[in-house]
Amino acid sequence: MTDRALLDRELGRLSWRLDRAGSSGLVDTSSLARALYSSDASLYRVVPRGVAHPRTVEELTRLLDEARADAVPITLRGAGTSCAGNAVGPGLVVDVSRHLNRIVEVDPEQRTAVVEPGVVQAALQKVAAPHGLRFGPDPSTHNRCTLGGMIGNNACGPRALGYGKTADNVLGLEVVTGSGERLVLGGPEATAVEDSPTLTALRELVGRNLAVIRTEFGRFGRQVSGYSLEHLLPENGFDVARFLTGTEGTLATITRATLRLVSDPPHRVMVALGYPSMAEAADDAPTVLAHRPTACEGLDARIVDVVRDRLGPSAVPEMPAGQGWMLVELADDDPVRLGERARALLAASGCGDGFVVEDAARATALWKIREDGAGLAGVSLGRPAYPGWEDAAVPPEHLGAYLRAFDELLTRHGLRGLPYGHFGDGCVHVRIDFPLTEEGGAAGYESFVTEAAELVASFGGSMSGEHGDGRARSALLPTMYSAEAIALFGAVKQVFDPDNLLNPGVLVDPRPVAADVRADLVRHAPMRGRELELAADVHRCSGVGKCLADTTGSLGVMCPSFQATRQEKDSTRGRARVLQEMINGSTVKRGFRSPEVHEALDLCLSCKGCRRDCPTGIDMAAYKARVLDETYRGGIRPRSHYALGWLPRWGRLITRVPGLSALVNAVMAAPLLRNALKWGAGVDQRRQLPRFARRSATATGRREATGQTAPNGPVVIWVDSFSDAFAGAGARPMVELLRSAGYEPRFLERDACCGLTWISTGQLDGARRQLRRALDVLHPVVSAGTPVVGMEPSCLAVWRSDAPELLPDDPRVPEVAAGVLTLAELLTRTPGWSAPDLSGTTVVAQPHCHHASVTGWKTDAALLAATGASVTTVGGCCGLAGNFGVEQGHYEVSVQVAEHDLLPAVRAAGDDAVVLADGFSCRTQLAELADRGALTLPELLLRGR
Repeated sequence: MTDRALLDRELGRLSWRLDRAGSSGLVDTSSLARALYSSDASLYRVVPRGVAHPRTVEELTRLLDEARADAVPITLRGAGTSCAGNAVGPGLVVDVSRHLNRIVEVDPEQRTAVVEPGVVQAALQKVAAPHGLRFGPDPSTHNRCTLGGMIGNNACGPRALGYGKTADNVLGLEVVTGSGERLVLGGPEATAVEDSPTLTALRELVGRNLAVIRTEFGRFGRQVSGYSLEHLLPENGFDVARFLTGTEGTLATITRATLRLVSDPPHRVMVALGYPSMAEAADDAPTVLAHRPTACEGLDARIVDVVRDRLGPSAVPEMPAGQGWMLVELADDDPVRLGERARALLAASGCGDGFVVEDAARATALWKIREDGAGLAGVSLGRPAYPGWEDAAVPPEHLGAYLRAFDELLTRHGLRGLPYGHFGDGCVHVRIDFPLTEEGGAAGYESFVTEAAELVASFGGSMSGEHGDGRARSALLPTMYSAEAIALFGAVKQVFDPDNLLNPGVLVDPRPVAADVRADLVRHAPMRGRELELAADVHRCSGVGKCLADTTGSLGVMCPSFQATRQEKDSTRGRARVLQEMINGSTVKRGFRSPEVHEALDLCLSCKGCRRDCPTGIDMAAYKARVLDETYRGGIRPRSHYALGWLPRWGRLITRVPGLSALVNAVMAAPLLRNALKWGAGVDQRRQLPRFARRSATATGRREATGQTAPNGPVVIWVDSFSDAFAGAGARPMVELLRSAGYEPRFLERDACCGLTWISTGQLDGARRQLRRALDVLHPVVSAGTPVVGMEPSCLAVWRSDAPELLPDDPRVPEVAAGVLTLAELLTRTPGWSAPDLSGTTVVAQPHCHHASVTGWKTDAALLAATGASVTTVGGCCGLAGNFGVEQGHYEVSVQVAEHDLLPAVRAAGDDAVVLADGFSCRTQLAELADRGALTLPELLLRGR
């Protein structure tokens, strides 16, 4: 029997015993679950044999006991944002993020917090903030990373200068060792050393190796690689809790943690320093450190140029002259003293140019360059860029020399990277364009990181400064540690986890660094040859998990389905992983028709939030359309594809045949017939059916056109299929507003459907036909210089996203995309037009998700601000999302998505508030779920006349 078959048998036995003990359904061995957890945020792929989501700490400990009895390897996982392959494993992956996320206690007087391992760092910050407290370390993934994961990797973040690493903020842990012993570490109920076989053996082991520990460990602040044995020295109080921080789940499983909270000084200021190069900026780091900064971040022109190119010049505020920069943060209780410290730092530094940034908004914009650049670095080098050598650290006094030598190493290997980092700590982040999908790519990667390890060791540094070693660097530990130290790691592992069941392959007895590299496996994937572009697209997902974060408060959209269900399969990352496994073909084996693929994509709303919000540019809506297109090509489709996918066609028919709309409306008013119609259309019975108009809005507009000339000339109104066919205000408010703005409104003489409903239901050949017909109608208008204004944001967005992808060789597409405008875009470029006065009006604005993600909301936001209205803009998605929310099987999630942002915002605003929603889906959702009418932008602006 193979090892895999044996493990499958043991997992089956384990599941049976857990079911008998009352933990039914705890272990999921489905191919979908295994695909979802096959990767973390690293470049490694290790397909587990099962996944577990314990619901309580007691269930977690029971799971650990049963797994140990059957010799099933365990890998603990929080948010899965590990960059070094720390959170993938061959046995059972245990995800603690879904359920083990209780903040047990926050004690403001003692400045402590007690948490379960799945608590997200930002969630703790939110609870601690009202007490003027915070958890110090703040990695860039703070809005989704878990505290258990931070403890596992000894995470830091940019403000470790002020608050220390995670290890410096851990006061106590409750753990289960690999051998099954329960330990309480720290606090009044701590396990006595003499009462614990594990602690006794550990203390004796340390006593026999004091010289090695004192000479090789704890040499500088960011020495994170390996086990941090310095915490076990007698002079350091034999602090086992701090020692276990950073052991990457290889020795014990955390069930509860007691953490130190700190107060934030109330006053902060940034000092921006410019240098001829990033290395010269790094040379000045020791000078900066003498001024006790809380953060000291370094970057150079490569990162700044990427941000400027990708996000536009407005994303980069004025910076000091130079090609390399340090952004330094000082904090103080006294604002006068803070100003003096900032000026003293500026005067003492060796910068060529610099200034104190007094304005908080400007400081935020400068910090954002660093954050945005870090996200864009992986997709800005021509070839994909990967982690693997992404967080090496050296003592700060050696940082400049290290950066020069590192650039030379990159050049020697023909590689490119965009370095940046925590210069005050000597830590450098970089993603490198390793050619992993090319022949010999994995071997080249191994050669580079081996030389890089030798380089960092020559400067007395650490291969990891905060991410841990994982699968990326564990095999390289002998480069920076003696044979005695490596043997000591193994002896410690034997004390805690004698059967090597906890995170095997990491730190002790490690896997080779080039083993299990995901991109290398793609070269041999069965589907890659046929689907080269799709394979490249879905493998762009780096796994950093921004799609898990709730960013709607800052007007993010991605990922509404995950916020509703909290299941990995409903995240952008989870879907990308399943599509990757579809390409690979070993776990997900039936290509586009694989049930795992359809289950993962089922609750994707096609909102396109990931297209904007994902740092790697994943466009799951486009991938879903492609999967549906390939799955049902030439075959029978779901009923909703014919009813909702062809809705524009049905709408035109019903509104053009005299009397047909009245007949259809009568049918929809009769309960039995209405229910039968919903079933036939694949529509959920709880949904209402919109009434059809007696005559299309376009036909009405043509009949009512005056033909009079206007000072600003003609403008063509492009009426979408929804506004055209369904009962409502139609195009009249748009006509009236455009006339008041000095335009002569006109209507298209022929239909111009963008094919949106064909795209969302995966009927891409039909969508292309619709788009070509629309181009035949719209392009002559646009090429003649006549502006076209669209009424429906999602249809307008098709021209700026889907059309260029579906018709890449049609030169008319970019011209139409540039010539079809939103109302806000048209009005803000109209000579002499000014926004009406809406002072005293409270507006709740729900941007359609395609408007926010593709077209952009900034122009609308500026126009609304100019009206003087009090505007609350809602992030996220309304939840209806075209055909998604009306289809059978989607109602509950559609409502949950609406309840996340839109419905609470509308309720909070009160009955007197005006709800603005240009999207037909958004208005429909509000009418059904909140019994609330919403206005379009022209209707709102007409109120101010």
